[in-house]
Amino acid sequence: MKKVLLLVSLVLLMGCKKQGCTDPTALNYNPHATQDDNSCDYNAVENEITGNITEDTTLTNDRIWVLNGRVSVVNGVTLTIEAGTIIKGNAGTGANSSCLIIAMGGKINAVGTPEQPIIFTSITDDIQYGQNHGTILDPTIRGLWGGVLICGKAPISAPGNIHSFQIEGIPASDQNGLYGGTNENDNSGIMEYVSIRHGGANIGAGNEINGLTLGGVGSSTVLNNIEIVANQDDGIEFFGGTVNISNLLVWNAGDDAIDIDQGFGGSVTNSVVVMGESTDHGLEVDGPEGGINMNSFLLDSITLIGSSEDCFPTGIDGEIADYRAGAIGTSSNILCKDFGIGTDVSLTQESEQTYVDGTLVFHNWQIQNPVDNEGNICFGSPLSMIFSNSTSTSFFSQDADTFATITNTPTVGADLNDFSWTYYMNY
Repeated sequence: MKKVLLLVSLVLLMGCKKQGCTDPTALNYNPHATQDDNSCDYNAVENEITGNITEDTTLTNDRIWVLNGRVSVVNGVTLTIEAGTIIKGNAGTGANSSCLIIAMGGKINAVGTPEQPIIFTSITDDIQYGQNHGTILDPTIRGLWGGVLICGKAPISAPGNIHSFQIEGIPASDQNGLYGGTNENDNSGIMEYVSIRHGGANIGAGNEINGLTLGGVGSSTVLNNIEIVANQDDGIEFFGGTVNISNLLVWNAGDDAIDIDQGFGGSVTNSVVVMGESTDHGLEVDGPEGGINMNSFLLDSITLIGSSEDCFPTGIDGEIADYRAGAIGTSSNILCKDFGIGTDVSLTQESEQTYVDGTLVFHNWQIQNPVDNEGNICFGSPLSMIFSNSTSTSFFSQDADTFATITNTPTVGADLNDFSWTYYMNY
């Protein structure tokens, strides 16, 4: 594979600071260098990546890479990212906000490890090789660059029953943003032990990029152990597709943590949402937008952690979940904890109908009561108020005690031991 892009420009940020030190022999960052009388104190070499990646390319972990503007891995090309690699995004402006797009037919091969995760972050982050996080950016700071987008050829249910659509956050003039097709088993590559931080730049009014956007991504794509921190818009959004993701952690999203649209037919399992004061919903689940590809999602073994203080929500919103637009799928073994009194799981009228039809299913939800500042259990809302009808179309509220319980000793949700590598667990 090509080790360096033809489009990459190498910029040495800092050389030796003292007379007599040994200058590095190559434009590579030595993560083990120390400062003493005979060595240099120098920062990583930053390699700028712009435009389309048109050849198989590897981003090595011996330097820091910088995304400048929209960077796209085009059809037939694979981008490999070594374990421990740090990629920083320049801010850009509007439609030129920095982001990484895996276009239809392109692939990403980003396999980190618990000891060496791959980290996407902002250019303003002072994180260096071998660190879990830097010291400058608080984990609530959002919108400093774009995010990561994967566009596949799996089925979607889009308006007008068209098979391909333009991904959210990318201008219509850029065809690398097209997604959708007919191949349920489409393969866009693999991402494991990857952390995406401080993204969600605005490209227009009310139009931000998600931390990880998955448009029509197929089931042969492998997504495991993914963390998304402090994104201005949604943490992760699925637009149709059939991909399965496990061990997902979303922390401090500025809008919804996990968002499902356009007939998503894959699964999200053993995953965690940690709400911040600005997070709108832990789950926002929409159904198909067209009359084709009426797929059914699975959400299983998920822990939703609210943002509350002394029994009440700390933010304006902070709802547990919203099922809308005729959502179709199953949500089971869901733990909701630390949500303030008054937060709920709601159905719109369209989703009340799919609930009545038996295509929207809830199973084994557990609500753990919030506690006050002294650790005392608050008197929370009854189940009939937590699970809320928008109309009288269904008996969702009345049925709540058949699929949900209020408990102080939960037995469902994610296995938190699987997230020891994350920024959240090391903060």
